[in-house]
Amino acid sequence: MYSTSYLEGVITAIFSKMGCSKDDAATITEILLKAELRDISSHGVLRVKDYYLLWKEGRINTSPDIHIVHETPGTAVVDADNAFGMIGAKRSMQIAIQKADLTGTGWVATRNSNHFGIAGYYAMMALKHDMIGICVTNANPSVAPTFSVERLIGTNPVAFAVPANKEYDFVADFATTPIARGKIGVAEKKGEKLPTGFVQDEKGYPSDDPSVLRRGGAILPLGGDRVHGSHKGYCMSSIVDILSGVMSGANFGPFVPPAVSYLPRKDKEVGKGTGHFFGAMRIDAFMPADEFRERMDEWIRTFRNGHATEGHDNIIIPGDPEREAEERISREGIKLVEAVRDDLKEVAEKLGVDFE
Repeated sequence: MYSTSYLEGVITAIFSKMGCSKDDAATITEILLKAELRDISSHGVLRVKDYYLLWKEGRINTSPDIHIVHETPGTAVVDADNAFGMIGAKRSMQIAIQKADLTGTGWVATRNSNHFGIAGYYAMMALKHDMIGICVTNANPSVAPTFSVERLIGTNPVAFAVPANKEYDFVADFATTPIARGKIGVAEKKGEKLPTGFVQDEKGYPSDDPSVLRRGGAILPLGGDRVHGSHKGYCMSSIVDILSGVMSGANFGPFVPPAVSYLPRKDKEVGKGTGHFFGAMRIDAFMPADEFRERMDEWIRTFRNGHATEGHDNIIIPGDPEREAEERISREGIKLVEAVRDDLKEVAEKLGVDFE
């Protein structure tokens, strides 16, 4: 087990050695460790080596000029200048919140960015402002649409954060696939098999092998197959891709650049980098904030107190598992899979950072 503060020091030093400013290195580290604390290790320390290898190949800009290229009072398009995704994403959500503060709602499309960690982090930024936060992003193509053998779209996550009063805030953060790409990577490092319905091989047949993506296989949309609603997962992913990629001027669908170094750059581009889309809605633009929070408490209690299935105390409210994990892991420490720990140690040694 590692304390959050220890890993924070190591990882911040690693990104500083790559050329990031002190603030940028701290931001990247904070978001990676937030993923670990919320038990979303697929987007945590596992990503350090991926980011390092992308940087080493010159595919990441550690001194970006992040700027607005188009805006109205309630909207903006941000160019992240090929920064680590966390840097452009956090700045973009701050702009969305500022615009919502002035106009009631704020919407920001971001282009020329990269993988940004967990989407929930950015949606949750709105909570302390009495706002609802929304964040979606496209991703490099690892998913085969319904009836396709070809990887044409990403796992394209969606996150919503809604403030409550006495109850815990509602936080939904999920991929539009039955499993996130990073979790497949974790399973591969652990030597585990995947449940049927998560991935297919290069010919379109079901597979349980997490390494199948390295051999032309693909992740399936949420639902797995048409009978179980994969077309709905595909529709959700498409909406995210349009908002994040088409709307921002970023790449979309099969043209989104890879978030790992072992995949080559795309021969063709239809925009700039990876795209994100952020929204912030001021609650009192619709009703008094206190009234909304009380109504949200009632909504949460209604579902939480519903009759649960045998073996479960209550019905899960979105955000419950991650919040409970954060409380536990903050107390117990962060456990790294051996292969992830070894990767972190390797990167640290190459950059002259002490680890263990």
